[in-house]
Amino acid sequence: MALESKKGELDSKIIDFNLPGIDGRHHSLKEYGDAKVLVIIFMCNHCPYVKGVAGRFTEFQKNFESKAVRLIGINSNDTVSYPEDSFENMKLFAKEYNLNFPYLFDETQSIAKQYDAVCTPDIYVYNKERKLKYRGRLDDNWKDVNAVREKDLEKAVNLILQGKDIEFSQIPSMGCSIKWK
Repeated sequence: MALESKKGELDSKIIDFNLPGIDGRHHSLKEYGDAKVLVIIFMCNHCPYVKGVAGRFTEFQKNFESKAVRLIGINSNDTVSYPEDSFENMKLFAKEYNLNFPYLFDETQSIAKQYDAVCTPDIYVYNKERKLKYRGRLDDNWKDVNAVREKDLEKAVNLILQGKDIEFSQIPSMGCSIKWK
């Protein structure tokens, strides 16, 4: 079932986490202290919306890494009901889509609940002070990269990097519902 992300409480503080990554390490906010912008994406392996944009997230990270922008993917789906979202399958997904950012597993779903995430992908963008500045879509066409006209995430991140407010309408992200236990 497709859902839209909720409106974020702009300027709310980031919520810390300590989650295992597919790289064999645990990740927490402290290791991203040098990032000027931190983009947290709740995502999974089986959702067609995520599959449709996974390559764009990889390209986005490649284009913004030199500007100290970091993406972090978090999978919070119930892997009993959706085994394709298992930790082992996360590794295969990352390889298939050439993910160049940490992909973390929220097995207990506590982080997704604290963030009030609802869909995949669900995107949260934090500035250097780790205040929420954007919660919206990646762009205006998840199905066809060639039909994209509005790159909302890119516009938002560029404004944050310039120290400017985001004054355009933050259109919710859309995707599959998070699969709760």
